[in-house]
Amino acid sequence: MKVVLFCGGLGMRLREYSDNIPKPMVPIGHRPILWNLMKYYAHHGHKEFILCLGHNAHVIKDYFLNYNEALSNDFVLENGKAQLLKTDIHDWKITFSDTGLTSNIGMRLKAVEKYLDDLGPDDLFLANYADGLSDAPLGEMIEFFRKSDKTACFLCVKPQLTFHYVHLNDDSTVRMFQDTTSTGLTVNGGFFIFKKKIFDYMRAGEELVHQPFERLIAEKQLVAYQYDGFWMCMDTFKDKQNFDEMVTRGNCPWQVWQRPEV
Repeated sequence: MKVVLFCGGLGMRLREYSDNIPKPMVPIGHRPILWNLMKYYAHHGHKEFILCLGHNAHVIKDYFLNYNEALSNDFVLENGKAQLLKTDIHDWKITFSDTGLTSNIGMRLKAVEKYLDDLGPDDLFLANYADGLSDAPLGEMIEFFRKSDKTACFLCVKPQLTFHYVHLNDDSTVRMFQDTTSTGLTVNGGFFIFKKKIFDYMRAGEELVHQPFERLIAEKQLVAYQYDGFWMCMDTFKDKQNFDEMVTRGNCPWQVWQRPEV
């Protein structure tokens, strides 16, 4: 199944980390978040990727054109040459598509529609914001979506916010403080499954989760897969620090490919 990854945003809230690195290329350990996400999909058998590029696209292109397998694989060094004992991306197919510097997500998806021409209206493809990681059971999510017989699906997760939700009385006195994790509120986790006919709900220039999703909702064609397990987004420099701390502790639940096979 093809996987569309939105890699072209400016990542303004991560500018304190770097002005020159697009958000999907911010490293977690020795590999960027984009690689971790692609590795997650590849682990589940989905190895054909379409990268929607924009801001600093050359950084992403250079990374894969000069990819160093030895950074994440065992190898034997003999006579000055590395002999890999296994590889990461030899069976990946990656399409690099320039989708504009200022395009929104909907515009980026429309720009790569031509790379999905081989799909029928009811055929599925995957998509992702490319700034968050999860250990969600992708196979189960896909099966849930197939059984729903709808047009679009997204991963629904608890927000990772540290704010408190405030309940007020009519006179503005505070009735209750509530931690966001205990409110029952959920958010769009950025992991999508679409039928090809999602494009029938899209118009030029529209943001994906605004007008197109409103049309899907009106026709009861949008479902959410609720997941209470690990999900974490890299939206700010603090999020990057949290990811780094997890790597340091060896606590990386999104690395499903590291789990022993049952």
